[in-house]
Amino acid sequence: MIPRIHQQGSNTLGLLHYLYGKGTHEEHIDPHLVASFDGMAPDPGRDPSVTKKDLQHLLDQPLALLEAGQRPDKHVWHCSVRAAPDDPILSDEQWGDIARRVVAATGIDPGDGAGCRWAAVRHADDHIHIIATLVREDGRRPDHHRSGKRAQAECRLIEKELGLHQVAPGDGIAAKRTTSAERHKAEREGREQPAREELRETVRRAVAGATSEEEFFDRLASAGLLIRKRVAPSGDLLGYKVALPDNRNGEKEPVFYAGSTLSPDLSLPRIRKRWSYDTQGQSTDTPSDQVTGPAPSNPATARRQAAAAAWQAVLVIGNGEDSQVAAHIAAAGEVLDALAKTSAAHTRTELRQAAAVFERATRSHVKAERGHDRALRQAARNLVDSGPALGRGEDGATTAMAIDMLFFLVTAAAHWPAKKEHAQQAAAARDAAEHLRTAYRAAASVPMGLLYQRGQRLSQGLRHKQVAHLRAMVPELAEQILAEPGRHALAATLADTESVGHDPAALLAEVAERRELGTADSFSDVLVWRLRRLADLPADATTMLDHNPSAAKGSGRAVSPAPSRDDRPRKTR
Repeated sequence: MIPRIHQQGSNTLGLLHYLYGKGTHEEHIDPHLVASFDGMAPDPGRDPSVTKKDLQHLLDQPLALLEAGQRPDKHVWHCSVRAAPDDPILSDEQWGDIARRVVAATGIDPGDGAGCRWAAVRHADDHIHIIATLVREDGRRPDHHRSGKRAQAECRLIEKELGLHQVAPGDGIAAKRTTSAERHKAEREGREQPAREELRETVRRAVAGATSEEEFFDRLASAGLLIRKRVAPSGDLLGYKVALPDNRNGEKEPVFYAGSTLSPDLSLPRIRKRWSYDTQGQSTDTPSDQVTGPAPSNPATARRQAAAAAWQAVLVIGNGEDSQVAAHIAAAGEVLDALAKTSAAHTRTELRQAAAVFERATRSHVKAERGHDRALRQAARNLVDSGPALGRGEDGATTAMAIDMLFFLVTAAAHWPAKKEHAQQAAAARDAAEHLRTAYRAAASVPMGLLYQRGQRLSQGLRHKQVAHLRAMVPELAEQILAEPGRHALAATLADTESVGHDPAALLAEVAERRELGTADSFSDVLVWRLRRLADLPADATTMLDHNPSAAKGSGRAVSPAPSRDDRPRKTR
């Protein structure tokens, strides 16, 4: 249940016309009162003999107690309270009780017999509007300081008592919400999302891995945004605004949004903090060159490096200082943005949604200690610089590998704020993890299928050997892994590690020790990608055969190449 305190106004009758009107899209149905300050206010929605002017006159009567110079310029208080989409439809009596509790909690009508006059109007199943005059019956002003937070706290209690969807408590650092006017405008113009949300995502993707103002603004321009820079008389750049070329106001001018109004961490000073550590070259616990290696020349290499950086970040989040953890979580958001920007169509939508919801998890009251996140930020930059990936072959398989590791990173990022009771961030990270699950299934379907087929062709003796490795190295997981369809892909991967000179048992023991394994849908899938990354094996099974033809051995039969066009049987007419 979401209460929202709207901007104070000066026109009681104007607001009543909206509440009792048809709505912008004729969405208002049966507007009527559900409660009022005395329980006897006239209802122009249900009583034909009553006008909206009658109700306005009743609500504004306390203003007459004040002399003209004492009356507040903005005397109209307006609060909407909206139920969650999955909540049951509440009765008028329940909404009336909710309205009374909200005005009491916010100080509008605290129950002392001299509160403000108010009325609650319902014109839809899922919400009400409360309108009040900000002058008490005794002529004094109400104590409604921080009424938004007070309304939120009361709604949390109401949710529990009525068994409604429980919203995570706010922490005051969320990005500004899209307004109803912005949403309605997007609907009228046929946009997939409001301009504010589209701009927020575009700017966030431009930040991912950028290392300078010039690069950042070049990316914004390449994305097709209009840019307006705020420059001091000294010539120093103070800030920026962006707009969509086709988002215009009534005067046909572009509607610009400052970076700070899109999200607090998208202000120019906050973005510069990321760059300062990249350019100063400060040492970190995990230098980027040790994790990500040289700049990649192709998308597959960039994805392997992103998986490596995510692997190390999981350990930091589990054991690091709070300031270091906050920096890694923020940088993980950049990697998600970069991966979404460069991935193929069959995973792009879910990855974009994962990045969008995870953005909330990257903002915290804990100050991030930049510099420790260089490996992840470099991984984000590498993903962008290497360009778009194909949805097949090594590009597609390494995308699955990267998503697999990012899933565990995001899961770890959900546990850290949960321990600190930062509910908004924890919920956002959990939501992002679910989108990554879906993206992983789409990315892994083909490469895991190819490994599955190779695993099925292994000789019986080799399969027994792999089972022995499992039971010796991961006894607590062995039986569950052996019951999973992915066991064949794991068997093929263990055989591949041995074919290139590794000890499969030792590698298996190492990768199984890593954190978060228990949150996986398939243990065998996780072990496959960790083994292939650690052993530097191609992620794609067909690439493996080209990389090391001896990997085909042990199957008991030769692996035949696909027939050429001329070799295929011809149809007879």
